[in-house]
Amino acid sequence: MSKSKLWTKEFIIMSVSTFFGGLTFYLLITTLSVYAIEEFNASQSMAGLASSIFVVGALVSRLFAGKYIEIIGRKKMLYGGLFIFLIVMLLYFFIENMNVLLFIRFVHGAAFGVFTTAVSIVLMDIIPNDRRGEGISYFSLSITLAMAVGPFLGLYISQQGSFTMIFVVCTLFSLISTIILLFVHIPKGGITKDQLNEMKGFKLKDFFEIKAVPISIIIAIMGFAYSGILSFMTAYAKEIDLMEAASFFFLVYAIFILISRPFTGRLLDQKGDNIVMYPALLLFVIGLVTLSQAHQGFTFLLAGALIGLGFGTMSSCCQAIAIKESPRHRVGLATSTFYVFMDSGVGIGPFLVGFMIPIVGFRGLYLTLAVVVFASIFLYFVLHGKKKPTENNILQAS
Repeated sequence: MSKSKLWTKEFIIMSVSTFFGGLTFYLLITTLSVYAIEEFNASQSMAGLASSIFVVGALVSRLFAGKYIEIIGRKKMLYGGLFIFLIVMLLYFFIENMNVLLFIRFVHGAAFGVFTTAVSIVLMDIIPNDRRGEGISYFSLSITLAMAVGPFLGLYISQQGSFTMIFVVCTLFSLISTIILLFVHIPKGGITKDQLNEMKGFKLKDFFEIKAVPISIIIAIMGFAYSGILSFMTAYAKEIDLMEAASFFFLVYAIFILISRPFTGRLLDQKGDNIVMYPALLLFVIGLVTLSQAHQGFTFLLAGALIGLGFGTMSSCCQAIAIKESPRHRVGLATSTFYVFMDSGVGIGPFLVGFMIPIVGFRGLYLTLAVVVFASIFLYFVLHGKKKPTENNILQAS
């Protein structure tokens, strides 16, 4: 029996477009705090807000994008979000004060949230049902690679060039992301009039897909744990004198995700969710423990590999599960629900984790996060893992 085709023109172009959009996001988020301090004399807290308010904008827009995409139309929302993303990028050249910077960052994040949510929803119709886990695994590599390449480019350009050059490069990336997406066919939602009317309302269920919430709770906790790495790994590396190794951490993280993706997505489709999720949770625990005990560069990078195999695998698998658990006409809400929970975990994490560091230190922080992830193994069993595979298959067919 021949396999359904995954690598279509639309799938490839949307993945590449998302990669360049993600590059813009990660390049700016690693340099904007320095820009705010040097250009506008911003305090450390305000400089941090200049970076993080982008995520807040994305989170807010995702709440509405999932609900209204079928009502407004997939094509209008996708191209609307993408064009606003490009136009707002041009406004960075004309920023004159801190308040304008914060406003632009929020709108830029909101446009990014609409664009990436819409792309993910459209892709669910393009990816064959029998290869959904594999397809989402490959697609999510676009953001994973952007997360590795973006900060590297941001550091390099800021050392060799100017902030204007950073804005020029990001504008070019946004332009590429926009232009190539004009060459894809955007399928309509294919939902009935009754299903569309059902989505027109202002109850809680009109903004969240309830069946996607259990697995989204898991990714929110994982995002919280991962935020401790994103936000404080550099400070930790400075404290233990492993800055050289730290510069390669996310590169190793991305490489091991690249290696594992062809197998993990396929396993999810063929053998079920648990055979991927339980090992991934355990690997994330072991990676955090290894990071907490790093005294040499090799150990530090080994932690990056383990965390890539753990959290990196879970982020795509949890999205696939959220989609699979939800009715077909509510895939948009399921996608936005997943992203809202993950963004919330990553966004709130640094604030809460910051209170823990003075008490337990960096090594104690990563050990504590390892305990949190280990406890989540039991929570995963209660929320999703104990379900029978046949039940999942019935839900997927709905």
